[in-house]
Amino acid sequence: MDECSRDEVASKAGVEPGYVDGLVVLGILKPGGEADFSSGDVRKTRWIRSLERAGIPLDGMAAAIREGALSFSFLEVSAFDRFSGLTATTFQQVTRETGIPFEILSVVREAFGHSEPSPQDHVREDELSVIEAVEFQLSKGFRPIVIERWLRVYADSLRRVAETETDWYGSEVMAPLLETGMPEGEVLDSQAALGSDLAPLSERALLAIYHGQQEQSWTKAFVENVEEALDRAGLYTPLHGPPAVSFLDLTGYTRLTEEQGDEAAADLAERLRSLVRQTSREHEGESVKFLGDGVMFYFRKPSQSVLAALDMVERAATQSLPPARVGIHVGPVIFQEGDYFGRTVNLAARIAEYSRPGEVLVSREVVELVSGDDLTFSEIGPVALKGVAGAVHLYRALREGRSDGTPNVGG
Repeated sequence: MDECSRDEVASKAGVEPGYVDGLVVLGILKPGGEADFSSGDVRKTRWIRSLERAGIPLDGMAAAIREGALSFSFLEVSAFDRFSGLTATTFQQVTRETGIPFEILSVVREAFGHSEPSPQDHVREDELSVIEAVEFQLSKGFRPIVIERWLRVYADSLRRVAETETDWYGSEVMAPLLETGMPEGEVLDSQAALGSDLAPLSERALLAIYHGQQEQSWTKAFVENVEEALDRAGLYTPLHGPPAVSFLDLTGYTRLTEEQGDEAAADLAERLRSLVRQTSREHEGESVKFLGDGVMFYFRKPSQSVLAALDMVERAATQSLPPARVGIHVGPVIFQEGDYFGRTVNLAARIAEYSRPGEVLVSREVVELVSGDDLTFSEIGPVALKGVAGAVHLYRALREGRSDGTPNVGG
């Protein structure tokens, strides 16, 4: 445990030295001497300051500590060493020394989950690593807007990881300890050692999965680059057309969750995620985003999007999920921040809204590109879709040998 002086604790925690003195007087911090503070005391000071700003009085916390109802000693364990303090450098100084625009530095702070800084605010120690990467990217000509998107995608994805970890740690570690009747202060101390053992394992798992996802993404980009190079040289004929976008909705989801409650909704959403992720991977597609009662997908091969949709609809019926319906369209899309945009996406969503439970509807453009794979298409006819100019020719996708149902009257 690194030793710190009173002034170092104050600087790294972002408070005045007098605030540290006040915590010592209250018995919240218990240093052995003027220079006998620890990095744990820095964390305690930061967290206590946050609690105070949230409306929890200092004297109340001090009384709870004296009575054994509350403890901050868990902040001394190694699991918390990763949480850094403030440096002596301001954002204004970083801008002056590196040339990084303050607007990008604000997004760096935002990526860490904090509010927008002022130029005079001090940079956190952990932010320096990100700033170094940003400085390198700018030196190589990366556009600021691309860097900001990169930072926000990291932030959004890792926030979900952190929140999920915190949730299951609470349910699997904290709650069982509390159920034994153990006081809150003892619970916080008891779980600290387990957290320190688990943290490095979780970090290695996170990095391993990230590298696996990198391999998948880089391989995909490599294949596309090779295809394009061969195509330009007249040595390659693509086996598939433009990409397909599809939307799957569960009908009756809202009514079901209103009747059965939030826990049932969460269980339903998890079962849907498991089903569609497995099925989309089997057909070389990806689930782009989850929308409560539905999912958006991207497929490079339109035929695979239809096969995946039929599989999902059939599997939903066998896994106690509400009836599923799917809409598919093909065409150019715009990729940005891990998501796809454009007319193709909008039309696919409208087709899904028009389809009936248990039905896979596709546009004429899909039918023109898909053949074989034991698929047939039954024409529904030109239909008017909400928010779409002109009639859209829709077809119901079926497996070979399956009979069509009654005419569609949805919308």
